[in-house]
Order: sequence, then C-alpha cells, then structure tokens
Amino acid sequence: MSVKVQSVAKALPAHTRHIDEVMPFLDLWLYGQEERFARKVKKIFENAGVDRRYSIMSPEEIFNNASFEEKNNLYIREMTVLGKYCLEDALKKANLQPADIDFIITVSCTGIMIPSLDAYLINELQLRQDIVRLPVTEMGCAAGISGMIYAWQFLKANPGKRAAVVAVESPTATFQQHDYSMANIVSAAIFGDGAACAILSSHDTDSGPAITGAEMYHFYGATHLMGFDLTNSGLKMVLDVEVPDRIAEHFPDIVHPFLARHGLEIADIQHLIFHPGGKKIIQTVEALFNDLGKNIEDTKEVLRLYGNMSSATVLYVLERFLDRQIPEGDKGLMLSFGPGFSAQRILLQW
Repeated sequence: MSVKVQSVAKALPAHTRHIDEVMPFLDLWLYGQEERFARKVKKIFENAGVDRRYSIMSPEEIFNNASFEEKNNLYIREMTVLGKYCLEDALKKANLQPADIDFIITVSCTGIMIPSLDAYLINELQLRQDIVRLPVTEMGCAAGISGMIYAWQFLKANPGKRAAVVAVESPTATFQQHDYSMANIVSAAIFGDGAACAILSSHDTDSGPAITGAEMYHFYGATHLMGFDLTNSGLKMVLDVEVPDRIAEHFPDIVHPFLARHGLEIADIQHLIFHPGGKKIIQTVEALFNDLGKNIEDTKEVLRLYGNMSSATVLYVLERFLDRQIPEGDKGLMLSFGPGFSAQRILLQW
C-alpha cells in the first residue's frame, strides 16, 4: 500500500493586476513620504520577480483603511468560495465525487474562521457526515506541505481512503495601510491571494506519484524570523532579513540527511518542487541547488505569474508537474519553509 497524489487544482480570485498597474496605487500610498524612500519602495516592487498577482480585493480596497473586522469578513466569504472551487476541480480531475473523501485538511494563516473552512465545505459540497476534519493554522508558507504530511500519515494508517488538502490564503487582507516598515513593504511586493487543493489516496487502484517519505525540520532559536503580530488593525507581517542566510546555513542538514535516510542523493532527484517564498529566498536556494546541478525554474515561474500565496503556492508548483508526462521512476523533492522556523519536505516517486 502506498499513498499517492491523485490530483492538484488551483483557484484564483477575480481581481488581478500586472505590476505596471500597481505602481500608480503605490504613488498614492506613498504620497507625503520622503522621495528617496518612495523610490526605494517602488524599486522593491519592480524587482520582486512578481509580474502579476491576484486578490480578493480591488487595489482601491487594498489601499483603503478598512478595519480588521471588514477585511476578515471578506476573507471568510471569499476563501469559502475559492476553497469550494479548487476542491471541486481537484475532485473532477481525479474522477471522484464529494462522498469519496474520507479526510479533509484545511490550511490557512491569513484570516480567522470559526467554524473553520472545512465545516463550510462539508455543507457546500455535501461531503460525508462522518468525514474527519483537521484545520491547520499558524504554520504560514510551510502549511501546504504540512497538510500533505498529515494527510499522508492519516492514509498510511488507513488503507483504501482518500484525503483532500485545501489551502486558502489572502495575504493582501493583512496589508497594513499605515505601516511603512520593510516587512510590510516586502510582503506587499511579493504576496498575492489564491487557493489550491491536493487529493491524496491510499487506494491501490488510484494513480499518481507516490509519497515515499516526508519529514519536518525545525530550527532552534528562530521563532522571530517569520510570522504575524496580531494588532488592532489586523495581522501584521513579521519577516526578518536574516531568513535567507538562516536557510543557507541549515540547507545541507535539511536536504542531504533526509534523502540519505531513503538511500538517495540529490543526483537521484529529477524534479524540485520548491515553495517560492520570495526573490531573495529563491536566489539563495537556487544558488544552493545550482551548485548541485539542479534548477527551480517552475518555482520562479509560479512566483512571476501569481506571487507568493503562502501555503497554497507550493501546490501551484506541484500542479505544473502533475500536468506533465513524467517518466515512471522519476523522483521529486517538495520543500517549503515557514514560521517556527521550519522546513517541510516530501519525497515523491512517479
């Protein structure tokens, strides 16, 4: 018995802008700021490696001084819609019905919902009344892989079952209009909104790349690197400039021992499915992988097309691989980083 990834599907909100269309709104936001600072901010946006982003809000709404309550209510409404769309599409891709799902794992960190998204999806799609729910919050960008790891563990213990992992995020709902810190500016430059769903199966007859291993790696003394502060105006981004250097420092311990425990080296991996955290993190990881003879072109392309959508983004990268004809026997390494600080890894074999 093996656990396989049957399908992955994405869903995008209605509002979208190219970077060129965003710049005039930056001029309005930066009005009254020192000219040199304003030029620096615009350069950060221009050089972020994000050509287009999607949002549950129009630019006018994003740069409006909406309350935390107003933004969170919009998050609840729109994330429910996007979660439904991507789950329906993933079911369609896998030729499944809603009643075929035994476990549902929902992940998000950019808003607050009680009851959690999975409860809404059970009602919207008439999922089984005995379905097992697991909402995962507060794991940030790593949670897409985290959710898959939990699904893998559930399914290993339960042959003949299926799990849906639904990741929904609206980083634009966390934008702080009166915060001109580098953390708020950089996050606004790299993040976008989106949702994605992966369906995993422990049915012998189901197809897809098999998960042959999965692990988490936790950095000590690094809780300050990434996360959110809960303020009266909403979730305020915490993003330390130290993140790329800390990733580089731990990279050998993150990758090589994990592969070695499965009798592999990086040379045995044909496909790298890396979460696009941002341009600097991509450049750091790309340099490390290039030294090992590998590339992360799909990661860079997802960042360019959609921005960083937190937990959902790595599933966008995974979908690109599932939509291709991958030779049997090829192996893939999924990798993401998130608050804690942590690295999440999954080993795939087609």
